[in-house]
Amino acid sequence: MQNALETSYDVVIVGGAIYGSALAWWLTNTPGFDGEVLVVERDPTYEFASTSHTNSCIRQQFSAPVNIQISQFGAEFIKNFRHFMHDDPEVPELALQSFGYLYLADTPEFAQTLREAQGIQTSMGAHTQHMTKDEIAARYPFYMLDDVIAANHNTVDEGYFDGGTMFDWFKRMAKRRGVTFVHDEVTGMVLNPAGSAVDAVTLKSGATVSCGTVVNASGPRAAATAQMAGISLPVVPRKRYTFIFDAAEPLEMDLPLTIDPSGVHMRQEGKYYMAGCPPEDDYDAAYDDFTFDHSIWEEKVWPTIATRVPAFERVKVINEWVGHYAYNTVDQNAILGRHDKVANFVFMNGFSGHGLQQAPAIGRGTAELITHGGYRTLDLTPLDYARIVRSEKFVERAVI
Repeated sequence: MQNALETSYDVVIVGGAIYGSALAWWLTNTPGFDGEVLVVERDPTYEFASTSHTNSCIRQQFSAPVNIQISQFGAEFIKNFRHFMHDDPEVPELALQSFGYLYLADTPEFAQTLREAQGIQTSMGAHTQHMTKDEIAARYPFYMLDDVIAANHNTVDEGYFDGGTMFDWFKRMAKRRGVTFVHDEVTGMVLNPAGSAVDAVTLKSGATVSCGTVVNASGPRAAATAQMAGISLPVVPRKRYTFIFDAAEPLEMDLPLTIDPSGVHMRQEGKYYMAGCPPEDDYDAAYDDFTFDHSIWEEKVWPTIATRVPAFERVKVINEWVGHYAYNTVDQNAILGRHDKVANFVFMNGFSGHGLQQAPAIGRGTAELITHGGYRTLDLTPLDYARIVRSEKFVERAVI
């Protein structure tokens, strides 16, 4: 049952998918926060939300230390999910299927990039291994490796998990702890005369709600939400395609999440397999454009997977979908923190495909920022919106 809408909230979160729900839950679990929270979600079925189209993967194989730390906490959170949810017996345990990511390099330059990234990751406690072609072949004999020079692989706290269940319990427990979720849409924002804060949000239903803080958790629609406060945000929807397929000759061992040099990725999906990729023409999509390009399977995905894994010569697609990345056009990494002028406008945007795995740490950090004015556990300031103002890119070489 939906709580009655009040006229004022300490925090108004625009968007109720994984980030809106994660932040709402973390706020109710952050010492020192005792405010009222409203989450406004335009489509509570989440049919077209990026959260509903996620592949639910997590990796420590980043090149930037803060991204590695974010995923390390994500893995801890997944493995101890019920404990974080106060050991509630209703909450299920989450399994982390640690088949790992396997990045394949087909040039000396990329092999060196992988070697450098592995050094950073292992220095921070990750278990990434840099492998030669012969080592790959010995461990995974089903690959065709004629063009491969080296690879990075990590089978500890890296793989995939049930992201839908994590999202569901963020939302459920936030509601139990007093957060109001409303099926409505933010259509405008009222700034104070100085333009230094959002005083209120207006809703499609006609209501006006005053707010102490407004949080942009709008996924691919983030730029439209920011524009309501007069803020320009470099986040656009980009299409990403996923295919679930059955193999006539299934592999005799698990398939790691394999990143082919072509950009196609594939992994185990229970008794089936999953593959995906961006389109060749990676254009900015309309918010409501989910039309499917069926030629991508025939022209890009299937030829790639059948070449890399000859056993995949005979496969059958049993499911397929297209979702939107909330794509940060500046550097394909998260945009967090407060706006430099509209001081009570907070960003949780631009995750560019990293969103689900980063939600536990960034939900926690944003709750700390709102409650205490700064980060308490993990310093997320390298991902602050201030870099967008300065036209500085956050350097992350491991973007899929």
